[in-house]
Amino acid sequence: MTDLRDRTIDFFELLVKGHWKAPKLQQLQHEMQSFDDKQIELFRRALIRSLDSGIHDFLFKLQEQADFNNEIEIKVQGINIIQASDGLHGELFTEDGWFANFSKYGENNKEEF
Repeated sequence: MTDLRDRTIDFFELLVKGHWKAPKLQQLQHEMQSFDDKQIELFRRALIRSLDSGIHDFLFKLQEQADFNNEIEIKVQGINIIQASDGLHGELFTEDGWFANFSKYGENNKEEF
């Protein structure tokens, strides 16, 4: 969660603030300055929903490959987390899920407009 989800959200937050010095990001950062706080929040929510969807789909595919083809094994502290889970992609959600426990941004559960 910290190396993928949190870093991506952190990148966005710094982008909005105009933090990055890379020449290829200057125009994007400049254009983002024209958006108000409500618009930035909408972009932020869309980014997090898209990112979370990608993480979910990736974990689902890993679980599927492990279940049907036995081609993938992921160990964390010596435990095969795919075998230990009844659905790796479902581990992300709820108050006890990976988003809530391992991401500084928690679970994205804000209501939509």
